[in-house]
Amino acid sequence: MSREKGVESAVAHFRGLLEDQLRRVDRISASEDWMDYSDCSPLIIGICLGDGIGPEISRQAQRVLEHVLSEDVSNGRVTFQVIDGLTIENRIEHMKAIPEDVLAKLKQCHVILKGPTTTPQKGDGMPNIESANVAMRRELDLFACVRPVKVPEKDIDWIFFRENTEGAYVLGSQGIDVEGCSFDFKVVTEPGAERIIRMAFEYAKTNRRKRVTVITKSNVVKTTDGRFSEVAKRIAKEYEGIDCDEWYIDIMTAKLLDPNRRSDFEVMVMPNLYGDILTDEASQIQGGVGTAGSANIGKRWAMFEAVHGSAPRMVQEGRAEYADPSSMIKAGSMLLRHIGQPDSADRIERALEVCALYEKNIQLTGRSTGCTGAEFADYVMSWIDRPDLNQVWEQYQATD
Repeated sequence: MSREKGVESAVAHFRGLLEDQLRRVDRISASEDWMDYSDCSPLIIGICLGDGIGPEISRQAQRVLEHVLSEDVSNGRVTFQVIDGLTIENRIEHMKAIPEDVLAKLKQCHVILKGPTTTPQKGDGMPNIESANVAMRRELDLFACVRPVKVPEKDIDWIFFRENTEGAYVLGSQGIDVEGCSFDFKVVTEPGAERIIRMAFEYAKTNRRKRVTVITKSNVVKTTDGRFSEVAKRIAKEYEGIDCDEWYIDIMTAKLLDPNRRSDFEVMVMPNLYGDILTDEASQIQGGVGTAGSANIGKRWAMFEAVHGSAPRMVQEGRAEYADPSSMIKAGSMLLRHIGQPDSADRIERALEVCALYEKNIQLTGRSTGCTGAEFADYVMSWIDRPDLNQVWEQYQATD
């Protein structure tokens, strides 16, 4: 192809992307009201197993959820639907990030607990299939990724609001190559930025947080990050008593590690890529990505997942049964909180802390030197059932 034809092809490709994004702006502006889970009878919880270690840790999280929801399950108020078609093999066979039949099953659910999925990387021999996570967030309009990180002994109590459906990931598989020159695209829209930023401020208002930190690189990425920054400054004026400041992503990665600064941060809101980076860093500070859950929230659907990936090496080495299900169990507790079951969510989270941080009667090592994921889930459920759970947890908190 000549250079001129390559340029013409790229321009036509970009025109199609732009028209599609403008239609998406219209859809966001006309979006429906929030789902009322009290109207769902039954409420359907989808268990999307994923691939790699996903099926192992998803099943353990499902067992914990079924345990705390046993009464609701027995009387028909809650039902579980297992969705097993999101493996990399099935996605390659259909050449889709999410095959149509799997997407239809996902849309039948009200909330989804999703196991890790493998995303092909350029040069690894697999087809250029989009991330299943990115596709699911887009198809179900799960615009808000919410990730809490709490480390009491370091005076850390953070909550991150990461925009999920725009930014550097939304068109990640639709870049352009022309004669050795490669372009990718970043998208920030006015209504898309407004809804995630407003969600962060509303959380701060409801939970009596005094500070919202906006994270961009608007001094360099002036158009897209600049819009995100401008929207944040406009919305901040509506929330008296809540301070709003802006930090650049590069220095922010350092300040989360700064013991003299990090406890100042409370609520943080940012575009997609920056949120991906910072929440992994924050999870590591908390104890590792295996300790963190993630909520992906939209007005109609919500999806909850582990922060970490599918760990194919563990599967190849025959260690999948020893994978740590803590992150998926934590994601399950976030799911419960979202559907209006805060007491059950508290018991799961407190049992996890007691088992993983304090009692440590059995430990996960990722190998046969430690317990299996199923044995750890049993351990957690035994503590959930203990009448003295809250008392023991409070004693440990006081010690910290």
